[in-house]
Amino acid sequence: MPWQPEGAPSRPRLLMASVAMLLAIGFALTLAIFYPGVMTFDSRYLHEYAMKGTMGDWQSPVMVWLWALIDPIISGAGSMFLLIATTYWLGFGLLSLTLASRGGNVALLLPLLAMTPPSLALAGVIWRDVLFAACWLLAASVTFAVDERQSWIRLAGQALGLALVVFGVLLRPNALLAAPILAAYTIWLSRTSLRRATILYIPAVLVFFGAVQFVYYGMLGAKREHPLQTVMIFDLGGISHFAKANQFPVEWSEAENAMLLEKCYQPTMWDIYWRLEPCDFVMRKVEREKGLFGTSAISKAWLAAILHHPVAWLQHRSAFMWNFLAGDNLAMWTADIENPGKDVFADRAAFGSLRAALDALKPTPLLRAGFWLLACIVLCGIGRNRAPREAAFVFAACGSAAVYVLTFYGVGVASDFRYGYWAVLAAMAGGVVLLAGEGGRSKKG
Repeated sequence: MPWQPEGAPSRPRLLMASVAMLLAIGFALTLAIFYPGVMTFDSRYLHEYAMKGTMGDWQSPVMVWLWALIDPIISGAGSMFLLIATTYWLGFGLLSLTLASRGGNVALLLPLLAMTPPSLALAGVIWRDVLFAACWLLAASVTFAVDERQSWIRLAGQALGLALVVFGVLLRPNALLAAPILAAYTIWLSRTSLRRATILYIPAVLVFFGAVQFVYYGMLGAKREHPLQTVMIFDLGGISHFAKANQFPVEWSEAENAMLLEKCYQPTMWDIYWRLEPCDFVMRKVEREKGLFGTSAISKAWLAAILHHPVAWLQHRSAFMWNFLAGDNLAMWTADIENPGKDVFADRAAFGSLRAALDALKPTPLLRAGFWLLACIVLCGIGRNRAPREAAFVFAACGSAAVYVLTFYGVGVASDFRYGYWAVLAAMAGGVVLLAGEGGRSKKG
């Protein structure tokens, strides 16, 4: 061990202090760029529900409930923005400080990655996808931090980690297929394995599904607004396009039918059939004229379309997934929803600088969800050959992120970059953990 002057702080303490300084800079930078947070149309919808005390399942009633609870702290966007930003930096901070306590210089890399555009650009936008990703990052970080601690600290950390996993599912119900992987990590820590996660998988999916039903409709009394039928409308439109035959349970005029089969379909979002001209006639007739949206007629038509035209369904779903993974999709929300036609924070230099950096990266793989999905898969493969603690973390974070992104093949209705955000955070965290483990292993050797 190198000689140190008497009373000199140990190397891990200096490293932890350096990491803490970077974290403070990162948090302050987030406030400078985004405070009081960027509201989107989705978040305004949620906030209006929170203020009215209305619960619906179109978005997440749990986020509505939470926003109503914390809104008195800073009315409007501010309270939710602070929650998201704090959770984001706690997740990166706890993980980087844990790595620093072991003396690995690579711990300095994690706060720096958290300040890069692919990660930071969404940290100030109020979307449930961002809060979801931050919560699952914190869940994995807490679990990693308590892995080798005393029993009562370890148990408390595991309980918190599992609660954050459940909360993530309540924010994003399609995450229930990915949640068992992360839940297994909170239960078994460094003893997590593919075999144990497989054993837990089906029972955990059922438990998470039950939790969504109980919390949404039992505890919160959320109104059923049939968000799953948006998937069905999108699929009916896609199958109609590729099969060249109308699959909707309604009759169209000759002009409408030609539009539906040839011109309306885009593998980008279901909104084309809902609110975007000229193809908004679809939902106008399905929902407002015929009153079919939310009824079994849509579900039956959707199932029949898939059974009769499975190849067309696969063509549609594959086209959507390719666009989601490889397309030049919306990354950061910049519109001021209160002043149409204007940009939010247009007079703020810090926001403008981040936006310029993001625009410069737009053509690169760093702003493609597919790049981060591939990174997570590769990291899972590399992690199998690492020490149990690092391997378990990477398997949990990157494995759950990969499964989560892949669920959008079946249920995705829009292709914004935010839907792959958990993969971005998981890949950054998992990559640094692997580097830290490799460095520690070489020193030991």
